[in-house]
Amino acid sequence: MNRMRTSVAVLATAGALTAAQLGTAGAASASAKPEPKPRAASAAPSAAPRTTGCPIDIVYTSRFQIDRNGWVTNGGLYFGLKNKSSKSFKKVSFTVTNVKNIRFGKATPKGGKVTRKTSKTVTVYDKSLAGKAKLGVKVRTHLLNTRSYKVKFSVRGNGWNCAVDQGTWGA
Repeated sequence: MNRMRTSVAVLATAGALTAAQLGTAGAASASAKPEPKPRAASAAPSAAPRTTGCPIDIVYTSRFQIDRNGWVTNGGLYFGLKNKSSKSFKKVSFTVTNVKNIRFGKATPKGGKVTRKTSKTVTVYDKSLAGKAKLGVKVRTHLLNTRSYKVKFSVRGNGWNCAVDQGTWGA
């Protein structure tokens, strides 16, 4: 008889824990339901691998509008890097590469020059990136899927301690 009461108590406790876990999970999933996505989009970057002492920040368009054909309005998206230090760096290149559902059109450099432009990759280069300066590109962008898209960033340069892979951006 004692063994039966113990089993019932153990099952009741396990049932209460499972119900509490399900209740918590249900509350979490209820609060995480996405709202209907408007034609305006916002994308957040993934955690970019950072090296200690890397003096640059990646900058990008955080909010943008999409027309009915999937093209980003106002000339496209801006991607670039910003030198946080006062030191200048040599032979700096910044590359944006399609990972998923993005195609690039015309690219306009902002500091430096475009050295490579395909429908899936854009590279901007500067011989010498001055202290506190920016290097970037505004590129006409077509989103093949407005709910799922991604690009990756890579940087190269002399005189700094930065990882080449600087993470991804997209939704």
